[in-house]
Amino acid sequence: MPKLSVNINKIATLRNSRGGNTPSVIEAAIKAQEFGAQGITVHPRPDERHIRYSDVRELKSVVTSEFNIEGNPREQKFVDLVLEVKPTQVTLVPDVTGQLTSDHGWNTVEHKEYLVGMIKLFKSHGIRTSIFVDPDPDMVIGAKAIGTDRIEFYTESYAHNYTSDRDAAIRPFVEAAEVANKLGIGINAGHDLNLHNLKFFKENIPHLLEVSIGHALISDALYFGMENTIQMYLRELK
Repeated sequence: MPKLSVNINKIATLRNSRGGNTPSVIEAAIKAQEFGAQGITVHPRPDERHIRYSDVRELKSVVTSEFNIEGNPREQKFVDLVLEVKPTQVTLVPDVTGQLTSDHGWNTVEHKEYLVGMIKLFKSHGIRTSIFVDPDPDMVIGAKAIGTDRIEFYTESYAHNYTSDRDAAIRPFVEAAEVANKLGIGINAGHDLNLHNLKFFKENIPHLLEVSIGHALISDALYFGMENTIQMYLRELK
């Protein structure tokens, strides 16, 4: 069964909209784990518009499941934070400053030299590495050459096309996953996965190890409650 890592960025967005510490991202992480989440994901950005760097440091002491920190390693502040906190996993994402949300994977061929160095750095500190990629076999092959432990499929295209033709939507991910499995690279996935499309994705991607879900899960929690929502997502993954 793939692990469910809950991205709590949206909790921080709500907190920051009002000031103070309500809702608490620390309490949210604790409760998510109590309710069954097998990981906590955060994506600190340079402008700290949701998760703050101080949040990540505080979370280190309360995350007893897998701790996944996402971000762009071109920001030295991000690299320093990851090396300080030493999470279970770092997921490298090619965001640009001010970007609303992640919208593409790495070109693992064009950026090979740079990524090789970053992967070596994080792995030398005992941190599992993953990089954001689109469902392109060439990018998966490039990821193998870089030396990353895992890839994370950027699944926005799958989610966008799921309702019109789910078989066509999943096809490139299946093809890329087959390449990853042959090469021995672990597979994670995330972006716009939700209660409607998660089960079909999981059933068609062999050896899927982890999904990271934030916006949809936190939104569902407004209707169903966080404990119930996490259990609903876990049932989709079983």
